[in-house]
Amino acid sequence: MSPRPYSSPARQADAQRTRDAILDATARLLPRRGYTRTTMKDIADEAGVSVQSVHLAGTKAALLIAAFERTFAGDDGPHSLTERPAMIEIISRPDADDAMGGWLDYVAHANRATAGLIRAMTVAAETDDLAAASIRDLGTRRRADLGRAAGWLIERGLLDPGEREQATDELNHLVGPETYAFFVTTSGWTDARYRAWLDAALRGLLARSGPRRA
Repeated sequence: MSPRPYSSPARQADAQRTRDAILDATARLLPRRGYTRTTMKDIADEAGVSVQSVHLAGTKAALLIAAFERTFAGDDGPHSLTERPAMIEIISRPDADDAMGGWLDYVAHANRATAGLIRAMTVAAETDDLAAASIRDLGTRRRADLGRAAGWLIERGLLDPGEREQATDELNHLVGPETYAFFVTTSGWTDARYRAWLDAALRGLLARSGPRRA
């Protein structure tokens, strides 16, 4: 039997710091230089690690997707947004208006932080099957998260249960990075104007789809 590789908490922490540095470098470089122009050596130089370390961390497409996850939600795991500590705190707030405001603040900040990465992912998906599949997976997971958000609105008495599916689709459009890109990147809106629009759009959705009155 060959010996098992030695692992320790210190070594694991070291490996995680290296991975975090690589993902942060990816998040900085790809929006600035573009997906096709950025090399693994560029990422290694930006992160201050060896090129071998970057290759061991994953392909360029895999690093891009992981960098998006880390920038959007704080880590690069595939688990639901509703399981992340920041979101748990927001949806646990007793006041519904405060919770919705916190959720929209989170979404607006995350969309602003990841706008460049979304553009890079779109380019990557044109030539890289992994990137294209990962983007589809992100879309599936995002809709599932927004289905949970619709369920939360139903539990709070803000949404009619019969409107759950349509509300999920509307929420998906409302908070999606594509909508942010249209208003802020393409149309030149400020982030403050976009955030105000989010609030008005969510309230409009709830006014149309709130609980039916007898």
